[in-house]
Amino acid sequence: MRTEGHRGRTVPGFPGVASRAGETDSTGVIPPQNWAEIVDSGYLRLFHPAEAGGTGADGPAQIDAMEALARACSGTYWSATVSALLCGKLVSTYGDLRHHGGLLRSLLSGERTACFAIVEPTAGSDAATYRTTVRPAGDPDGGFVIRGEKSRITNAPTADLAVALARRQRPAGDDGPDWCLAFVDLHRPGVHRYGTPHMGLRGMPWGGLVLDDVEVDARDVVPVPFDELAEGMTWGWLLVSVAAIATAEAALAASVRHARERVSAGRPLAHMEGVQAQLAESRAQIDAARVLARRAASERMAGRPARQLIGMLKVYATEMAVEVAARAVQIHGAFGVTQGHEVERHYRDAQMNVIGAFASNRLREQIAEGLGLGPAVYRPFDWIASSGLEHRPVGLDGPYRPAATA
Repeated sequence: MRTEGHRGRTVPGFPGVASRAGETDSTGVIPPQNWAEIVDSGYLRLFHPAEAGGTGADGPAQIDAMEALARACSGTYWSATVSALLCGKLVSTYGDLRHHGGLLRSLLSGERTACFAIVEPTAGSDAATYRTTVRPAGDPDGGFVIRGEKSRITNAPTADLAVALARRQRPAGDDGPDWCLAFVDLHRPGVHRYGTPHMGLRGMPWGGLVLDDVEVDARDVVPVPFDELAEGMTWGWLLVSVAAIATAEAALAASVRHARERVSAGRPLAHMEGVQAQLAESRAQIDAARVLARRAASERMAGRPARQLIGMLKVYATEMAVEVAARAVQIHGAFGVTQGHEVERHYRDAQMNVIGAFASNRLREQIAEGLGLGPAVYRPFDWIASSGLEHRPVGLDGPYRPAATA
């Protein structure tokens, strides 16, 4: 089934995925029917040119299709889009299609799924603390092994391929980049997986990989300067932003339906000024985010730098969606906090998008740097003592006392 999108474009529709969204959330498992519907729709091929096995859709058409799937089921959207868009773009951008064309086509056909293995147990957005390494295996064939642990990774429990960010142990005479992307076959010996329970996006497989000297073919280790890689990672910010817009749109649609149907004090909620103001605010915010998303996508698809635009979009869209979902909960009252209710699910999903891909506060710092302010500089300062937080407040256990004498 296909539906009409932006400016009358025909985009994939996902009625079956939408009908199973509640089940997907409650069970924490994406039904096989969802994957069949996504593959049949051609969604996985939208993000790549024909020569790479895709259909070469333009920016607005891609955004329309992404939003349609995310509105149907956010967890399914994350899993499919991380594999086809984010990991697919990393393979096509930094790999060599003469060697990796078959790998990419398997992602676009749905034969295989991929995860972007970047975050580690002791580090989120601070790449300086990552410890996963790739080193020569010492074999005559010239292969490599990868060792480390990646955690809180979309698709890690189920993926066939990991696009893993790692440090290179460079042999003597190698003055190439310190970082690389390793395309790791997750069915090889030495791969251990685990799942991690999570608040929202419950259908999305999420967890960790322990890579215990897993063999990687030499051509599947691609040295990449970290600054260059950062531009490619903006695809992840874009997919998270669209997920947020879709969640906000779904929460608003549910709120409008409820406001029309629910009668209180002799009139529908929709006739109450306070409710109308909340709905109008949500409508304006969602449309503002959507306009920015279309602009950012068009710039990125055209090959122009869009890091600042997509960074701004990610910050605004994800935090906006939390606000819209919170209003939806308030408009629904007790229904909105009832487990299994549509709005309760949207509220949990919205929270996940804020922390997904890259922390908003770090993105704000990078946006400020783009304004010419330079990087944020840290100088040691005792924030706790100057705030008075080291003292016990007045409470049930008696009057104010310094913590040291308690």
